[in-house]
Amino acid sequence: MESVFMFFCTLLVWLMTPGIALFYGGMVRRKNVLSTAMYSFSSMAIISILWVIVGYSLAFAPGNGFIGSFDWTFLHNVGFAANDTYSDAIPHILFMMFQMTFAILTVAIISGAFAERMNFSAYLIFIILWSLLVYSPVAHWVWGDGGWLRELGALDFAGGNVVHISSGVTGLVLAIMIGRRKEADSASPHNLPLALIGGILVWFGWYGFNVGSALTIDNVAMTAFVNTNTAAAAGIIGWGLVEWLINKKPTMLGTISGAIAGLVSITPAAGFVTVPSSLIIGFLGGALCFWAVFWLKGKVKYDDALDAFGLHGIGGIWGGIATGLFATTKVNEAGADGLFYGNASLVVKQLIAIGSTVAYVAVVTALIVVVIKLFLPIRVNEEQEYKGLDLTLHGEKAYQE
Repeated sequence: MESVFMFFCTLLVWLMTPGIALFYGGMVRRKNVLSTAMYSFSSMAIISILWVIVGYSLAFAPGNGFIGSFDWTFLHNVGFAANDTYSDAIPHILFMMFQMTFAILTVAIISGAFAERMNFSAYLIFIILWSLLVYSPVAHWVWGDGGWLRELGALDFAGGNVVHISSGVTGLVLAIMIGRRKEADSASPHNLPLALIGGILVWFGWYGFNVGSALTIDNVAMTAFVNTNTAAAAGIIGWGLVEWLINKKPTMLGTISGAIAGLVSITPAAGFVTVPSSLIIGFLGGALCFWAVFWLKGKVKYDDALDAFGLHGIGGIWGGIATGLFATTKVNEAGADGLFYGNASLVVKQLIAIGSTVAYVAVVTALIVVVIKLFLPIRVNEEQEYKGLDLTLHGEKAYQE
């Protein structure tokens, strides 16, 4: 039963990356929809191969506190038999595939920050280096056997640190280092129904993302299921209320963005908090992400094109803090009590996890960009940007005249 459940959850999380391709594709201008989708589909190709060669081993094989070993390269000794360190109920190779979908999705999320202006060749090199030097180490810290944040007692149920903070912070660094689009102030989504379809697929896949992280069907999994939906709904309300008050109109794009903000916020806490807590986490996540997208970005003037940092970075940071506040062993005995249940030390552990992830991801991402720029232009030229990346980089158009 557990294997069937995890097989289905793995397929759900896999579906999130095509969902991101459609969600992001609908939000860019028509001349860049295919190039934007290519970022996501390229991550499915590159990271899938990299993961089975060495990425999974670096993230999850026994190593030291900071990185795994090469013991499981090319999936050596990763077979049908369960690995008791992670789950004694499902095949080890199925666990590997489940975690691979996370690694793919994280890279796809990043692409929203630099859409419409990053050189595709530089992007391919970047995701290879980033996956090996950033994603695998951070995954090992948080979830891997002997990882230092895991040993510290920091909690991240389904990827607040590993997926959302790392992708959001990376997106912010890239947006700043690549620079603003030439027409950033006038850019607007070309196809909101396409973005809506993508957002729905992302939401649907998120049930596999959060619920599957329990690695079995039990009370924790079902609590995560309810918490995921509750936080998404509350995120819509939190975002929508603030948007309605400030802009005087609730929008469809705001509705799906609010849902994603709530989903991001509940991700690290999904299997550790009660349902009432998930409502608060999702509602505040929606409001905070609206603030980041519509106030912080405008104030600081960075061009996070599709709000990878505003949704995933800010939502992930809030979710990590909220886990330290609302977690309770009444929901999950393998977790810990948070501040509101008498344990202030969990907040400290969560802040250490968040701070170390932000610092490491930002520094290593910047170094990777600097190295790539020595050999390749990281950004397309002005003519390519003006004509659109679909035609100039990929030789095709999404829509015929």
